[in-house]
Amino acid sequence: MSTGLAIVLIILALILGAVAGFFGARAYMKKYFRDNPPVNEDMMRTMMVQMGQKPSEKKLHQMMTAMKAQQQKSGK
Repeated sequence: MSTGLAIVLIILALILGAVAGFFGARAYMKKYFRDNPPVNEDMMRTMMVQMGQKPSEKKLHQMMTAMKAQQQKSGK
C-alpha cells in the first residue's frame, strides 16, 4: 500500500469517527436531559424563595408546565 493512500485512509477514518462520535454524544445527551430534567419543583421553589417571592403551588405548577412545553417545543 502506498504511503499516500494510507494517509488518506487514516484522515478519512478520523473524520468519520469524529462525526459519529459527535452525533452519538448528541443523541445520548438529548436522551439524558429528557429523562433527567435539570430543574425540578424543589429547585424552583428554592430559587423563588431566594429571590424573595412566596412560591404558591399554582405558580410552581405553571412554571414547570411552561418549562416542559418549551423543552418539548425545542426538541421537535
